Amino acid sequence: MARTPAHDRPPALELTTSALLAALLAGSAVVAVPIGAVPLTLQTLVLVLIALTQRPKRAALSVGVYLAAGLVGLPVFSGMRGGFAVVLGPTGGYLLGFLAGAVAGSWVRERVAASVTWRVVSDAVASIAVIAVVYAFGWLQLMLVTSMGAVPALLVGVVPFVVPDALKAVGAIALAPLVREAMGARP
Repeated sequence: MARTPAHDRPPALELTTSALLAALLAGSAVVAVPIGAVPLTLQTLVLVLIALTQRPKRAALSVGVYLAAGLVGLPVFSGMRGGFAVVLGPTGGYLLGFLAGAVAGSWVRERVAASVTWRVVSDAVASIAVIAVVYAFGWLQLMLVTSMGAVPALLVGVVPFVVPDALKAVGAIALAPLVREAMGARP
């Protein structure tokens, strides 16, 4: 199958891919393991995969569709919840960070990929960017909504997730070439 540059792919393929990734992001929230105030889900894996396989605008579309579905009340957020109250609550910063993280990670991947030989390097750097942005948004909102101090919020909302999220990022990095190839892009 001939490789098609991302900007030359049919819009229908791009939109379908964005919709499927939004659905996958929603599906990855179904199993939520509560770890204190913030649940552990598979969403980091999908979020990193979005950043590694979509250009920034498409990454924003994929995550934006997911967030819009949750904001109108569909139970797509962790614990089968939806609505504005979730986004405005203690863990809502992580959801807002999903959008910023996916776009930032996609942007970083494009920039780093242009200057390195091995795609895995750009994927790893982009994964770190995604997770760091999500943590920053989530940590900040957790502090503001709960009146927790910076260190307690870090200990509750970031530290327990570093190793699991790193493992999920490794999974996304392994899956990304397969997804890019299925989309007709350079793996």
